[in-house]
Amino acid sequence: MNRRTYRRFLLWCLGLDILAMGWLGYCYMDRKIPDEIQVSEGENQKVTQLLEHPLLKFEDAIEVSGEGSYLLPCKLLGFLPFKNIKVTPAESGYVYVSGNTVGIYMETEGVLIIDTGEILTEQGVSQDPAKNIVKAGDYIVAFNEQKITSKQELINDISLLNGEDVTLEIRREGQEIPVSLTPVKDTNGDYKLGIWVRDNTQGIGTLTFVDGQGNYGALGHGISDVDTGELLHISNGTLYQAEVLGIQKGESGSPGELSGMIRYEPGKILGNIGINSKNGIYGQISAEKGGIFLKKMPVAYKQELKTGPASLLCCINGTVQEYQAEITRIDMNHEDTNKSFVIHVTDSELLSETGGIVQGMSGSPILQDGKIVGAVTHVLVNDPTRGYGIFIENMLEH
Repeated sequence: MNRRTYRRFLLWCLGLDILAMGWLGYCYMDRKIPDEIQVSEGENQKVTQLLEHPLLKFEDAIEVSGEGSYLLPCKLLGFLPFKNIKVTPAESGYVYVSGNTVGIYMETEGVLIIDTGEILTEQGVSQDPAKNIVKAGDYIVAFNEQKITSKQELINDISLLNGEDVTLEIRREGQEIPVSLTPVKDTNGDYKLGIWVRDNTQGIGTLTFVDGQGNYGALGHGISDVDTGELLHISNGTLYQAEVLGIQKGESGSPGELSGMIRYEPGKILGNIGINSKNGIYGQISAEKGGIFLKKMPVAYKQELKTGPASLLCCINGTVQEYQAEITRIDMNHEDTNKSFVIHVTDSELLSETGGIVQGMSGSPILQDGKIVGAVTHVLVNDPTRGYGIFIENMLEH
């Protein structure tokens, strides 16, 4: 009986191992083969040749005709249905790649609440009037039915209070809802609501590209609030010229950083910031494009990427330079588009200066085979020589 039970246990373990291996193999294949691709119109190469894999069999190849997208079924091992790949004909594109360090200033759409806090009242009692009523990540858009757009407007309105209840209109998860707060008089005799707020953010990053119409993309990821971690909702912003003043080298466990100076002068404005999205910040560059390095290059579709030698453009010493790297892993269907492939810095000069990828290099264009394939987005904290990249076609969706 014990032997029979033991054999049954071994068979169960074997079965579970087979299922686990099958599932892991499926996940691996799913990340290697894209769900959707764009292919240049009139391209002689057949679509199946772009996706060729020894374990997959595609239906008869269909030439890209420019008549709209279509689905291309494929099977695993020739008989197991795997997925339908959406193929979309697209025009071959060019952009002007950059790599310049830029200064970023953005104002929030409404006043962002970053926390609530206790107030010491005139009676010496601590009270938290906003606790469990508002929360970090809420945006105040109106005060007693009057629209507000800045922290200073909020401060001015609070200074006029005389103890009466306040109605705030807040935006939370896309919905605007009214909340009521009772202000508390502090030890100085001033009324307070017990909320910490912010209405702008600034920093430096890297300009990725400018298209033929003067639209630009930068960073390769969105800008989130440092306290809430939420993507900032912005009303407007400005892109400035910036200068790198120092470099904190990256080390294992401690990401490095470019420290710089943003030139907040009318003559140093490079453009506006209109969109802050998960794939980067976007706007219109100034017509004169003053002081920006730009080089016209063709755009690569994601299925054109391959593991192996590549390079990146960045500015750490006043001029944009090209540094050697390699692409070590590609994930065609990562749920986070900012982490679609892994880039490894191999250039001895860049490693000597920065230790690899540091904060401020987000948006650095990544090149391979004479085309722009993507941009740097994150550094791996435990290995600053490596980081993640976003496909350029994802950045161009905006």
